[in-house]
Amino acid sequence: MSQPAVLFVCLGNICRSPLAEAAFRAEAVKAGLAVTIDSAGTGGWHAGNPPDPRAQAVALQHGIDISRYRARQVTEADFTRFGQIYALDSQNLQDLRRMAPRRTLARMGLLMDLVPGREGQAVIDPYYGDEQDFLEAWDDVSEAARRLVARMLR
Repeated sequence: MSQPAVLFVCLGNICRSPLAEAAFRAEAVKAGLAVTIDSAGTGGWHAGNPPDPRAQAVALQHGIDISRYRARQVTEADFTRFGQIYALDSQNLQDLRRMAPRRTLARMGLLMDLVPGREGQAVIDPYYGDEQDFLEAWDDVSEAARRLVARMLR
């Protein structure tokens, strides 16, 4: 059986989804979980660019260097390569469902649905915000990452 594969998706793949990828990667490593992990955006404007410098700074504060990550847009292949695709807000989840091929095997959902009491909520989009918004986004994706690892270990 192939190892599980998880994709995190936001709009531009430079703030929230790279943070979610980083948080989940760190939690998976800590738990000894073998899993394929990536992130992407529903839009392609930032394709090839590194994460927002503020996202890089928040990840570094938590001991994780994401400077080598590069933004990319979701592709049709992602819907067969990844068994679980988590959107960081409901608009991106709607866009993913619209982009998905008719016969997709991937389970799609909202990332914060993994956190009791946060079902249906978005991870804050810090792009137009300040450092505090990036810290809040990190806290959200980190909590969801811990929940997802715990679920996968069960």
